[in-house]
Amino acid sequence: MSSQRALLPRATPAASGVSSCGVAALLDRLDERSVECHSIMVVRHGHVVAEGWWAPYSAERPHLLYSLTKSFTAIAVGLAIGDGLLSLDDRVVDVLPDHVPAGISEQGRRLTVHHLLSMTTGRRTDSLAEAWRLEPGDLVKGFLRVPFTEPEGTRHAYDNATTFVLARMVERVTGRGLPELLDERLFTPMGVEHAEWDRVASGAAFGFHGLHLTTEAVAAFGELLLRGGLWGDRRLVPHEWVELATRRHIDTLPFEDGSGDADYLRGYGYQFWVSRHGYHGDGSFGQLCVVVPSHDLVVAVTGAHRQAQVILDAIWECLLPGMDQAGGTRDDEILADRLRRLSLAPVPGSAAPERSVKASIDAATEGSALPDGTTVIVDPVHGGWLLRLGSLLDIAVGHGEWRESSPLGRPVVAAGAWQGTTFVADLYVITTPHRVRLMVDADTATAVATWNIVPLTTPSLASHLRSPLMTRPDVA
Repeated sequence: MSSQRALLPRATPAASGVSSCGVAALLDRLDERSVECHSIMVVRHGHVVAEGWWAPYSAERPHLLYSLTKSFTAIAVGLAIGDGLLSLDDRVVDVLPDHVPAGISEQGRRLTVHHLLSMTTGRRTDSLAEAWRLEPGDLVKGFLRVPFTEPEGTRHAYDNATTFVLARMVERVTGRGLPELLDERLFTPMGVEHAEWDRVASGAAFGFHGLHLTTEAVAAFGELLLRGGLWGDRRLVPHEWVELATRRHIDTLPFEDGSGDADYLRGYGYQFWVSRHGYHGDGSFGQLCVVVPSHDLVVAVTGAHRQAQVILDAIWECLLPGMDQAGGTRDDEILADRLRRLSLAPVPGSAAPERSVKASIDAATEGSALPDGTTVIVDPVHGGWLLRLGSLLDIAVGHGEWRESSPLGRPVVAAGAWQGTTFVADLYVITTPHRVRLMVDADTATAVATWNIVPLTTPSLASHLRSPLMTRPDVA
């Protein structure tokens, strides 16, 4: 554990009726399937019984949650409803009249908070890109302009823009920004000190994306939901709202080819997915908050992959069978030691040659993290290197160790090595799922900078190292 204040008490797996072997089997499954996780935390009976971070990720770091942010926005909606400031039947056009486009359709006029929360506004696909194209300066207006193809309330379609509209409605009726409202009503009472938000160019929080929290804060959120909105003896969220938000309101549909993952075909609540066991909040590339009331269990996971169903399968098939099947002290010690030693693979190679290299970025690969022609300079320093990427980014790189720098405000953690005449470095944007693999060919004086997974907002590395990230809302 880091020195930060714990949000949840700790216990051994055996003391909470959890099999350490089951947790180990879950980790084995993820290894076997090459699922890149950054953290995992298992909470049973209100106590953290297993926790681990894959270095260079660590306990004190907030991590970008992508669409898991939507579940927090849903709670903000519930707070506004509980305060009598909003209702499920309130219409967008009534709450945000200054964002209503001329010639709005009758269906657009009928859309309510319920339709937005359940993503049943009457579309077959995500409207975000089209809404942004139609109204670059007003995403709410753009959302209302995108044509509807189905009657409202009849079909679920995952639509990021609905949550953006909800965030603006909450802000309008409460008079508070979404981050400020959740800080006051949720995070501060819970003891969460590191809620960070990415924002659109206007300065507003995305709402559907962009929240950064520590793994323990995500687990504590799951525990709050599991307790029906109670944090200790203090009610933070109306019990009725937790029950309403986390139950099924609409069927979810398979893809056009008939395929679909088992835990995404169980129905959709109010910005929560119904699971085979309980429910979960979900963010792109492996950000999960899984709540299983039948086992008094919460599992929080962060990562960088496209295999959320694999993680859910591992929870059901490896972890759940070990509930109330606790092993002995030795099993707990073996698991704790394994969790302490988790690490992502460092770049293999040598510290030699100790030479300076100057190169230029070739951005022919789509989604390059750096613009074409960017100057790259690699200078050796004690135990590592200093990278100079253009005129803005000076990044420390370790050999056999992680080194941290914050050239534009947000930290980047890096390690590298020489592989023959090619210098290779992994640059972890450590508060996100993303990292850049930089490869500098000393013979040709060319370099490439590619993402492990191209971020959904912008491929610009410099943008992701600024705090907060300010960008157009083009998450797909």
